[in-house]
Parts: sequence; structure tokens; C-alpha cells
Amino acid sequence: MRANRIAVCIFFFVNGLLYGNWTARLPAIQRFYDISNSMLGGLLFTMAVGAVLAMPFAGWLSTRFGSKTITQVGGILSCIIIPYLVFTPNLIVVGVAFFSLGLCVGATDVAMNGQAVFVERAYGKAIMSSFHAVFSIGMALGAGCGALFAKFEVALLDHLTLVAILGGIACLAAAFYLIDDTPEEDGKKKKGGGFVLPTKAILPLGIVAFCCMSGEGAMADWSAIYLNKVVGQSEYFSAIGYGVFATAMTIGRVFGDYFTERMGKYKLLIYNSIFSVSGLAIVLIFATTGATLIGLFLVGIGLATIVPIVYSSAGNMKGIDPSVGIAMATTIGYTGFFVGPPMIGFLSDVYGLRIGLGFVLVLFVAMLFLVLKINSERGKVSV
Repeated sequence: MRANRIAVCIFFFVNGLLYGNWTARLPAIQRFYDISNSMLGGLLFTMAVGAVLAMPFAGWLSTRFGSKTITQVGGILSCIIIPYLVFTPNLIVVGVAFFSLGLCVGATDVAMNGQAVFVERAYGKAIMSSFHAVFSIGMALGAGCGALFAKFEVALLDHLTLVAILGGIACLAAAFYLIDDTPEEDGKKKKGGGFVLPTKAILPLGIVAFCCMSGEGAMADWSAIYLNKVVGQSEYFSAIGYGVFATAMTIGRVFGDYFTERMGKYKLLIYNSIFSVSGLAIVLIFATTGATLIGLFLVGIGLATIVPIVYSSAGNMKGIDPSVGIAMATTIGYTGFFVGPPMIGFLSDVYGLRIGLGFVLVLFVAMLFLVLKINSERGKVSV
């Protein structure tokens, strides 16, 4: 079982490593295509659309062919597609590449989390957060690698091709050690419908993930701008803001399983929500350098284990295949990346950035009340 856990960790790590590398080179990618900010945003939106479209069907495909197969195919295809983001200065090609990468990343996200649920079940204790910690570490290392490649002005295609090859080799090696969950019924593959709507039990968890991911997207897109425009720090120092948030998330995920075991999933979700609300409130009320960094750290700690807990809970719902349950929650949650950052931008243009980020604070408060409601309804029943 240890080999299975390492194999799943490798797919999480590679997924984060690839993301960190190509996102770190976004300024160079923008120059490569000589496109505006809005056009770049359009390409990123295209990728997100691909991911959201893939997620619900990835759950269905996992019930037919196994999450092992979908993880293998999705992870390896992601590596193959990465170099095509800068293969030719043709916007049609790059549009297809971003959309295809979104499809593969979305499918892999659902399937590898399904694999993580199987490993967690075998261990008989909470370990989901550790997989997401590995993703965060991979993303941080990928961003660092991307910064180094940019510093030494390595060609985009050479950079992404090298990363893709290394990631592909790692995925190929790990593919043999994933848990074989190929479903069979009388020697034949199970059949079923395609898109599956969220169940009544999973819908609240999906909304919690939506609020959390809206916050994650907001911190990624607006924390540095807030430090620069509202707090008055330099652009260089302002970049530290997201680093503080990301570091806190990584720390929270590293220790997330320990606190999940000690406190229970839903009690920890309550504390997560309180930290998130308190941290962002500190950021918006005081708007000083020290208070902002402390607040961002608290938000990072708060959001760190929410998605792992949601995935674990959705993947362990009785009567639902793990990948299908995760697909339901993920599809709802991932739309937070659509709603959060654009809504902040709109409100900021009209009322200012503090009011814009206040929208996220409202979501965090709603998340807290929803978690309290879920906890009270479940009582002492564990999920």
C-alpha cells in the first residue's frame, strides 16, 4: 500500500510541478504571442472551461474504466500537451492546447483524488491532506524552476519540453503502482449515464468548495495588487503577499491530516472557516503591511484543508463511486475560480478593491454558516 501512496503522490506532485512551471512563464507566453491582458485572460478562461467540462464526465469514465486508467491517461496527456502551449505562434493552436490541457487536468484531478480516497480507505485514517500538500510543494518548486528558467532566458519551448519529459517519465513509472479499481460486472465493464448531477448530500460540500476556491483564486489574483494599491507597498514587496498565503496553505496541508484525525473533519472545517473569515477581516479592516501579511497567513491556514476534506467526504459517500462523488463536488467548487476574481474586478472598478475583496469575505461568512449547518445536521455521524 505504501507503493500505491507514493504513486498517487507522484501524480499530485507532477500536476503541481507542471502548473507552477507554465504559470511562472505567463509573462513570457504573453510576449511570445504578443497578446493583450484580456486575450491572455481569455486563454486561461478557455483552459478553465475545459477543466469544468471534463470533471463530471471524468467521474463517469472512472466508473467504467477505473480511476487508475483515467489518472494514467490524463496525467501523461497533460505532460504531452504542455509544450504545445508555445509550440507555434498560432492563436488557434494555442487555444486548442489550453482547452485540451484543461480537459486533461480536470479529468486527472478527479481521478487521482479518487485514487487518493482508495489509499486513504486502505490506511484507515485521514491522509487526503498530505496528497494536496505534495501538490502545493510541487507547485512551489515548479514556480521556482520557472523563475530560474526565466532569469537565464531559456527558450519557452525548451523549458516546457524538458519539464514535460521529466514529468512524463515520473508518471509512467508511477502508473504501474496505482490501485487497480477497474469495475467489472459479469466480466464486462459497467455501464451508466454520462453527466451526473450532485446529490443532496454532496451539494452543500460543493458549495463549501465553491466559497473556498473563490477565495483561493482571489488571493492568487488580488493579494499583490491589494498590497500595492491599497497598502502602498512596492510591486516587488507586494509579491510577497501571495507567497505568505501559499506558504501558509502548504503548512496547513502538511499538518492537515494530523488535525483531521484529532478533531474530526467537520469540526476542523468550522475552525478553517473561522480562520478564513478572521484573516480576511484583518486584511480589509486594518490595511497595514503587518496586518495584511498576518491576515493572508491566517486565510492560507484556513483554506488549506477545506478542499481535501470536501474531496475525502464526497469520495466516501455511501452508494456513490469515489470518483463520481469527487466529480460532483469538484465541478461546483471549481466554478469559484470563474466567479470570484472577475466579480472582485467588477466591484473594485466601481467601489474600490477593499469592497471588492469584501465579496470574498461574504462568501467566507456564508461558508462558515453552511459548515455549522452541515455539522449540526450530521451530529455525531462520521463521513
